[in-house]
Amino acid sequence: MKAKIIDYLTDVCLSYTVVSVSGVIIDHFCGTQINNFNIMLMFIICIIATAVLHMHNFFSEVSPLAMMFLQYIATCILCAAVVLVLSIFEGLPTLKGWLDLFRSFTIPYIILALLYYYKVFADTKKQNDIIHEIQSK
Repeated sequence: MKAKIIDYLTDVCLSYTVVSVSGVIIDHFCGTQINNFNIMLMFIICIIATAVLHMHNFFSEVSPLAMMFLQYIATCILCAAVVLVLSIFEGLPTLKGWLDLFRSFTIPYIILALLYYYKVFADTKKQNDIIHEIQSK
């Protein structure tokens, strides 16, 4: 259990680092500034997305593509709920704000999900190789 928590926290830190550094680079080239509220929202979204990705065992009954799609939908719903709760402090986003949120969420999510599943499938292949080696002896 401790190893899973450490793995989860490592994935959160890595995903937040990639997302925040990417945001800083994009803001630098676009000439805009990012505010503290957006930084905290990026961190919360990274926590949610990483938690949903780590729950892939709950979706083992469906195909991997359907699992990825269901996880994306679940993450979108949770992120929308967080934005609605945080709108108490900042006000409701406009329609353009919602579209920007999901657009800016989708691109990093797809990249990070691909990296995450590459890691999962590589670990699975490694475990299968070990099992085949043990069975052959």
